[in-house]
Amino acid sequence: MSIKEGPRIGDAGQLGARTASDTAPQHGAVMTTTAGKLIAVLRIATGLVFLWAFLDKTFGWGYATASEAAWINGGSPTEGFLSRVEVGPFAETLRSWAGAGWADWLFMLGLLGIGIAVTLGVGLRLSAVAGTAMMLLMWAAEWPLDRFTEAGEPSMSTNPILDYHILYALVLIVLAAVYAGNTWGFGRQWAHLPMVNQNRWLL
Repeated sequence: MSIKEGPRIGDAGQLGARTASDTAPQHGAVMTTTAGKLIAVLRIATGLVFLWAFLDKTFGWGYATASEAAWINGGSPTEGFLSRVEVGPFAETLRSWAGAGWADWLFMLGLLGIGIAVTLGVGLRLSAVAGTAMMLLMWAAEWPLDRFTEAGEPSMSTNPILDYHILYALVLIVLAAVYAGNTWGFGRQWAHLPMVNQNRWLL
């Protein structure tokens, strides 16, 4: 018959004696409270980036979009960007989309929908899919793989593969994967809606 060993110095029972390996989440399966809050801050900040882009292009607040070029004043949210595409295999196709009504509406609805959903912490899976598609199209428009434009000028690409569009897409995917809307958001309430509960892809 063995005698159960009592607590030793350094065990979890001794205040202030636990090591990092004692308290670290196993296999990354547990998110600490601090991590959850930091992820929530990242989520809200990312959502506001999309919302700001929508509002500035809609009302022309004088930052990236001048007042006379605002969407509500008849300006096109896509014309300025797409008409200047001068690099990559899709350059001609993307230039042909510049200023098209369907392109303007899809782009602006995407910015608004992703911005609201991510800021509130709802529909993060759908936002990740839509946002990734949008970011990949914008990545293709800038085509950082090429060092020179069609005119032979330097493309000013700072990285041939990873740029801020790819990073935004990865952030959206991570936010959906870790249920980032559950902290400082409406993710739990959203998940309990009958429509969402029956269609998990809407989470």
